[in-house]
Amino acid sequence: MIRDATNTRLRVPGRGRPAGATSVADGSAPLTWRARFRSAYEAVDSACEDTPVQRLVTAELDLELGSSVDLIFQVAAAQHVPLVTEELTFTQGERVYTPTEIVDQSGSRLHRLTGEPGRLEVRYQATVEGQATSGRTSDLEAITYLRPSRYCQSDEVFSQARRQFRGLQGYDLIAAVSDFVATSTTYTPGLSQGTDSAVTTLMTGQGVCRDYAHVVISLLRAMDMPARYTACYAPGLQPMDFHAVAEAFHDGAWYVIDATRLANRRSLVRIATGRDAADCAFLSYHGGHVGLVHMRVDAWVMPEAASVEGLEGEGRPDQLEPALATGASASDPAPDDFTTLIQLA
Repeated sequence: MIRDATNTRLRVPGRGRPAGATSVADGSAPLTWRARFRSAYEAVDSACEDTPVQRLVTAELDLELGSSVDLIFQVAAAQHVPLVTEELTFTQGERVYTPTEIVDQSGSRLHRLTGEPGRLEVRYQATVEGQATSGRTSDLEAITYLRPSRYCQSDEVFSQARRQFRGLQGYDLIAAVSDFVATSTTYTPGLSQGTDSAVTTLMTGQGVCRDYAHVVISLLRAMDMPARYTACYAPGLQPMDFHAVAEAFHDGAWYVIDATRLANRRSLVRIATGRDAADCAFLSYHGGHVGLVHMRVDAWVMPEAASVEGLEGEGRPDQLEPALATGASASDPAPDDFTTLIQLA
């Protein structure tokens, strides 16, 4: 069994989103997607390159285990994320579990343990500062991310993609696909299922972050551009949850595409990378029953008025609230206009 960030919605009220709007600067006419991304060609940003402030990410999961069960978690920041502090605990009453950490070829960190019947509490907290250096993408990786996958059936959307994006390549293709998915899909928490795929989302025109990412990935792969799925923490995201974005491979680099346009791409913290949501689920389990009793995810870009230093104990995130309320906003200090190509380290 696999749970991803859209399989369960505990604290997320129903919320729609308007169709993606084209940004207008200084009252001038809106720029077309080609003009916006052409102008961005020479201005590719790396995530948080100009954002020296720290990011704080936390996750809480309370699970009710009905029997002995094999549990695999992906909630920790990826291997090459520059961590200042990090703490991951698994407790069941007075028992503390020590998981086995497994790192996959993309740098995703999986934590595996065998849980026994009862309430298991999972707590994760990390402080991130700066960015990691992106590694080289092998030919095998690029080929893998060209192929159809469980939730990204690029073979089934091939005809639509070729008809709709005929003649587009490179940055023009990235812009066109991003704009199409942003404007043709309505963000609708609570309605999509864990088994929904890109084809489902194209038919219904609604979904959440995983669904947007799946459609983007499928269309890009159908146009012969490698694309992959990334689970992440997203400061400023509303409603707050684990987030998912797509990444497109062009000219030797991966560029972030968040067609939901609900979070600043520069502040994202990578958790896991894979072909689709099946590779990046925050929880997979085998051999028993697991109930998700409580889940809370939070992420902040720390304003200068607030500091992680000096905060102690399990209540550290809650201690931040007064500082955030009186200081700068907890979202990214430079809102994302989605006209610049961003690389997520």
